[in-house]
Amino acid sequence: MTPLPLVTADLPGSGGKVRAVPEDFRVDEVPAYRPSGAGSHLYLRIEKRGRTTRDVVRLLARALGAPERDAGFAGMKDKDAVTTQWLSFPVARDPDPATLEAPGLRVLEVSRHGNKLRTGHVRANVFSIAVRGGDAASARAAAAAIGARGLPNFFGPQRFGTEERNAEVGRALLVGPDAPEVRRAARDRFLRRLSLSAYQALLFNRWLAERMGDGLFAAALRGDVMKKLDTGGLFDCEDPAVDGPRVEAFEISPAGPMFGHKLRAAGSEALAREERLLAAEGIALADFARGGGETEGTRRAARLRVAVDVDDEADGYRARFELPKGSYATVVLRELVKGDAEVPEDE
Repeated sequence: MTPLPLVTADLPGSGGKVRAVPEDFRVDEVPAYRPSGAGSHLYLRIEKRGRTTRDVVRLLARALGAPERDAGFAGMKDKDAVTTQWLSFPVARDPDPATLEAPGLRVLEVSRHGNKLRTGHVRANVFSIAVRGGDAASARAAAAAIGARGLPNFFGPQRFGTEERNAEVGRALLVGPDAPEVRRAARDRFLRRLSLSAYQALLFNRWLAERMGDGLFAAALRGDVMKKLDTGGLFDCEDPAVDGPRVEAFEISPAGPMFGHKLRAAGSEALAREERLLAAEGIALADFARGGGETEGTRRAARLRVAVDVDDEADGYRARFELPKGSYATVVLRELVKGDAEVPEDE
């Protein structure tokens, strides 16, 4: 994978090792809403350690006598970490939480709600990550720079699979050869969605990397689709002189393309940049129609305001920060530790 640019490239990395043990990497899900306390769906807030979300869903569905396919969760959480999140199951009885616990699994809360928990029904994730052997002073300097300059909202490497193979399969599903793994992904709904979204994410990363390389990370271009960072609302940039200061102040951000056949179009200079990227890739927006509803396209904020707190620990430091849904802790860690540290991939 081509290395992505850093917003703190002028500062040294802290070095160190990330995730020596699962407790070094903690993720707490911040839900988009709290369960109401009444309804046909059982909601469980769980803490897991050393287990995937799918493994826990499978185990709990079996214990509750519910079909696994009807279970709900807002997102996947890391395996080699301590994580908390809500899950939902369409069961009528309220179980004793103690009967659901297993090695690496605790039930923290039990409630009810009127509908299934859906993918994406999460506001943010809070991270607490230890970097063993890392230099806290260097990490604090990079953290301060992130706070002032913004965090590039890149997709982390775990989105793409080994050697970006998921993205390659996604492209092939749209325009490529009929290789065996492409046929397999076409038959498997999960693999198909994973591969297509990986390709969209790869193109977004290239768009953002080019923008940073051209010195346009915190700038507004005529024709940019802009995202309001407080509400998520979109609008078109008609006057960069007006919108540029709002970008710098973290009120809004250019919204980069997750390319698709129903993508909200940019205009003017911003559109020309997106068209050049697609032309270099040898693909057209119309090709994404072959992905159907899974490749309609959307817009993703390019620049985020992220506050990173760095606390000294006996053998390194601990970084604490909150990211909106869909953003990656590994992107923050790259800025802090740089090339001197082992930064693992998430689940």
